[in-house]
Parts: sequence; C-alpha cells; structure tokens
Amino acid sequence: MSRIQKTILLILCIMINFTNESTAQKFELVWDESFNYSGKPDPAKWNYETGYIRNQEHQYYTKRKKNVRVKDGKLIITARKEAYKNKAFDKDSTNWRHNKEIAEYTSGSINTFKKFHIQYGKIEVRAKLPKGNGIWAAIWMMSIDLETLGWPNAGEIDIMEYVGKEPNTIHSTVHYPWENFLGYASKGGKIDLENLTEDFHTYTIVWDAEKIDFMVDSNSYFSFNLAEISEENHPFRRPFYLIINLALGGNWPGKIDKSIFPQEFIIDYVKVYKKVD
Repeated sequence: MSRIQKTILLILCIMINFTNESTAQKFELVWDESFNYSGKPDPAKWNYETGYIRNQEHQYYTKRKKNVRVKDGKLIITARKEAYKNKAFDKDSTNWRHNKEIAEYTSGSINTFKKFHIQYGKIEVRAKLPKGNGIWAAIWMMSIDLETLGWPNAGEIDIMEYVGKEPNTIHSTVHYPWENFLGYASKGGKIDLENLTEDFHTYTIVWDAEKIDFMVDSNSYFSFNLAEISEENHPFRRPFYLIINLALGGNWPGKIDKSIFPQEFIIDYVKVYKKVD
C-alpha cells in the first residue's frame, strides 16, 4: 500500500470514528437492566405473565425460578418439558386457555407494563438464543394502550423473533391496523446470521418520529417508515413497553421437538436510550 493510500485510509478511519462518536452522543441512557443481582427479576422493573396467554402456544408461563431467574449477571428464561397444573382449568370451558387441565411445557415471560415505557428512542438487548424445533424466542414491544384499544389498533413492534425451525434467521416485524379483510397489516425484515444459539448478539431498534430501524450487532437490515400509516390513531405515536419471552409451538414455530429440553433464552442486558436534541 502506497503512502497516499495509507493516508486516505487513515482519514477514512478518523471520519468513521468521528461519525460513530457523534451518533453515540445523540443518545443518553434512561433505563438500564444489567441483571447485576441474583434471584427473581427486579419487581420494580418487571412483571410476570402467567398461564396460557396467546397464539395457541403450548407453554404455561410461571413465576418460578425454574423458569425465570437472574444468575451470574444474566436473565435466564428456561423452557421445560414437565407436567404442570393449569390454575385456570375449567372442564366446561371452550377457551383453549382454560380447558386443558395439565400443561406439558412451562416457560417464562416478563414485561415492563406500568413500570417503564418509552415513545421514541433506542432499545438495545444483548442475548443468546435457545435452539430446537418448536422454539419461539422474542424481544418485543406493545402499546401501553393495549388494554383499551386492543390488538392490532394499539400496534406491535417485534424487535427480535426467532423460531427454532429457522436456526440462522432473525425476524423483525411491525403490526398495525389496516383496512383490509384481516383488519391489520404487517411489515418486516429478516437477516441470516451464524451462531445465534452459541454466541451473544445485540438486537436493537432506533425509533423516532419518522421511522423505526432494526439492527443486529449494529448492522441495519430493516426500516419501517411511519408515514406509511395514517396519522389518525397512529399506533407508533404512543408509548410502548417491553416484553421478553420464550414460547413453544403455536401458530408459527410448528411442531415441538420433545427431545431438546430444557432450553435457555439468556439476556445479558437491556438498555434504553433517549435521543438528545
């Protein structure tokens, strides 16, 4: 490499570093969960979901440390194959959440509803994923108005979804109301990566008044333009809260491989930033 080429390369490196530093300076940390304690997730930050919840999934969510615990600076959500009594069982019910007496699988789901929410910002989660057919690990967000508006009117932001039958693929999606036969629309992107279940990766969105950008390890792979939705009752103009869960089976992941358990979804940290004007 000639001296001129080396000089040009040095200038480019300086420019890149300056750009990165400038970008970093535009955000300030407003919420941090580094799991620097042991036991159950901090109740000042996290709620549990319990029971059968959504999507005809096969797992029963519990509050037990067997399914959700913090250890060695990590949040560990563990899916298990075990018989577990459905506390909402009703032999006369036609509701799938209530008419099964014994669950075959257990797992965990936690969220920040009414404890932390944000409208616009940078959300960053470093995690290592479980593996095997039937696995459905997710890091996602819902509007604080979900209870009053319902889905899909309240909107949904899926920062990261992973199904075990696609072992090298990460999905990200937004869901919102739309005038079609379904009543909603979904747009998303995906990226293929190696070692998703062996290594930690950082899953990020940067959400502002114009768009939502989705990244893995700082590599952008999908962007959603908020102008695609009518401003009337725009779902992404509201505060959202965070959800982290490990589901099994249901509408998307398909048949569960019963030989893979237990499986762990491990979260190193969650960091939320606000843009600095």
